[in-house]
Amino acid sequence: MSSENVTTESLFERSGEGPLAGVVVADFSRVLAGPYATMMLADLGATVIKVEGPGGDDTRSWKPPVRGDDATYYLSVNRNKRDVVLDFGVPEDLALAQELARRADVVVENFKPGGLAKFGLDYETVRAGNPSVVYASVTGFGGHNPQPGYDLLVQGLSGFMSLTGAPDGPPFRGGVAIFDVMTGLHTTIGILAALRHRTATGEGQQVETNLLSSALSGMVNQTSGYVAAGNVPTRMGNEHPSLYPYQPMATGEGELIIACGNDRQFAVLAEAVERPEWLEDERFATAVPRNRHRKELEPLLLEALSHRSAQEWYALLTERGLPCAPINSVAQGVQLAEQMGLDPVAEVGSGDRVVPTVASPLRLSRTPVAYDLAPPRLGEDSDLVRAWLSAPPAGEGSAQ
Repeated sequence: MSSENVTTESLFERSGEGPLAGVVVADFSRVLAGPYATMMLADLGATVIKVEGPGGDDTRSWKPPVRGDDATYYLSVNRNKRDVVLDFGVPEDLALAQELARRADVVVENFKPGGLAKFGLDYETVRAGNPSVVYASVTGFGGHNPQPGYDLLVQGLSGFMSLTGAPDGPPFRGGVAIFDVMTGLHTTIGILAALRHRTATGEGQQVETNLLSSALSGMVNQTSGYVAAGNVPTRMGNEHPSLYPYQPMATGEGELIIACGNDRQFAVLAEAVERPEWLEDERFATAVPRNRHRKELEPLLLEALSHRSAQEWYALLTERGLPCAPINSVAQGVQLAEQMGLDPVAEVGSGDRVVPTVASPLRLSRTPVAYDLAPPRLGEDSDLVRAWLSAPPAGEGSAQ
């Protein structure tokens, strides 16, 4: 990666040397899955240039909540990026977008399938001018299906909502756009794998992900149960189909999540609640019969838990090494991570533009993630990006 003059050098400045330092990413994605993937790349040191139309990313208007005038939804997935406004309906702007794709190491887009072909920004056209490009396409249902993809639609279509909620109640969506985030992660993995292949061979390639495939993969044991055994799972509330106890349970005051993943952990629970006789009962001592006889064990377990509060049980059981947890609010979850020394909040930006964001979960000992740039205002770097794209490139091929 290089720049043409001192004026545009700041476009590529980052603190530290992340593992993706020098990689230029043209980000033509919007909303969540694509921007989440490109933020992961930016955190790892890539120079990500976010391209927005004159109206901006949809999530800029997804309010409340807000921080000042900014939608926190937008802030959540756009740190460490540069921002340029390009109107594809204006020939000069479209030419700059095409030049950006020609110089980029990575292109990420989540337009409707075929939507970029009329602008000469589809994979085949970009590859013709940039053979080593890694071109990632994120769709709802694959590149051959034009149906728009939103996380809520996929939660319904994938079967996920049929698993979520009480057995005798309506299906529920997840509290976050889990499949958008999952698809973003899958996209990042695909891009990193393609970059590794390019380093070894010099060859670029297209990376394709879609929300429905990510959802089916992400439901792991539930989809596997159908694919491998023909089992069609149904809603079980907070219960687990294969483990017991593995759910929130009422105590003398409040609910406590108890997670017994094996017989040793159940033995710890039985001793802690002073019911050692359960370990001699063939219905309860081992996992398979315990799961089968959960309705017989449940009232006994609830009675035993009724003698202490959730917080008291949490302290006692945690001390004995049993996985358990109270049900926290989001605020309490962040506070807990702080108490555990996980540093969950990262402030990005400088001067009057410092924004607290949720820190990357990645911890790299030699090439740590960097938090340099606050989520950009619309068109914040337009002059800088336009100047770089308008100047003669330092060399042919992708910018690296």
